[in-house]
Amino acid sequence: MTADRDYAYPHLDADALAQLSPETLTVAAGRPERGPDAPVNPEIVLSSTFMGLGGIGGGARGYGRFSNPTWEPFEAAVGQLEGSALPALLFSSGMGAVAAAMSLVPVGGVLVVPRHSYSGTLGLAQSKAERGELRLIEVDIADTEQTVAALDGADLLWVESPTNPMMEVADLPALVEAARARGVLVVVDNTFSTPLGQRPLGVGADVVVHSATKYLAGHSDVLLGVAIAATEQLRTRMHVHRTLHGAIAGPVEAWLGLRGLRTLALRVERSQASAAELARRLEEHPAVARVRYPGLPSDPGHERAAKQFTGFGSVVSIELDDAEAADAFVARLALWLPATSLGGVESTIERRRRHLAEPLTVPEGLVRLSVGIENVDDLWDDLRQALDGGR
Repeated sequence: MTADRDYAYPHLDADALAQLSPETLTVAAGRPERGPDAPVNPEIVLSSTFMGLGGIGGGARGYGRFSNPTWEPFEAAVGQLEGSALPALLFSSGMGAVAAAMSLVPVGGVLVVPRHSYSGTLGLAQSKAERGELRLIEVDIADTEQTVAALDGADLLWVESPTNPMMEVADLPALVEAARARGVLVVVDNTFSTPLGQRPLGVGADVVVHSATKYLAGHSDVLLGVAIAATEQLRTRMHVHRTLHGAIAGPVEAWLGLRGLRTLALRVERSQASAAELARRLEEHPAVARVRYPGLPSDPGHERAAKQFTGFGSVVSIELDDAEAADAFVARLALWLPATSLGGVESTIERRRRHLAEPLTVPEGLVRLSVGIENVDDLWDDLRQALDGGR
């Protein structure tokens, strides 16, 4: 590298990237090598196979199911964002990442999972238990004493914090400490918080997973998942699972995911601020029975969240009187989109118990709001007119 290029484009190696703030990493990580006329963004490589010999553990790429150059910048960036020395593993969906992480439970082993988790995660765990592949223990993850008691004899603890859609907050450091003392692996689904809100590997978690479909990609246009491991051994095991089960991302989707990641900090900053304001206003509305948002001082998880999170997130759940009231409220909205999923630039809303797979302990009248980047007063005006219409 010439002196001029050093001056104009200082090289950021892994050590240098590690010194950057997460907000800067979303922009700086995963860039191509610098040089005269080099592109600032990675290229899309459309190839199902690569010349040379190789395999799952080989030095050459071999077949397109083993690796693709377009995956690697996204994998590197997400791994660095989560504070891992290793690149993430990219999957074709969040459930692909969940399945790979759950495969770390040995056959006949014990999995401890929050009773209020993403319905796909619970569904996969329950189907494995029904087939006799593992024994499943469901816990109230916000109840530290109950969760720690369930760890005796367990193999893996699954954590969501906040939980989906009940917004419960786990005492993650205490649970990790208890799990480590018992030799139990800890996997944290960090989709809601993002690496900007918390970094579970930093408190000793073994694996972090994301539905990158949500905040990381951020535009409701791709299905992607990522898993980030604390050790090479765990990463290799999940890599083998990805290769043999075929849950690989397309190169175009990987490229779009990285492009979306570039604006993660700005999107989260805006949507999180709006979520906090909307939660405050919703708490004051007489038609709302309860607001679930850890940023509210009245929320049971607030004190814990204030200690663990660097932001309270962009998802708010509210409870209305019943399913009929909740469905009517959603139907009256004009700006909010009645759709599942979350984490996009647009604000979406849904009554969660409309899904048959949702746990029965989720109230019928619970409505989950994913706050986007629109003007907060426009969002509130729409919510208010819909709530007032039911009075």
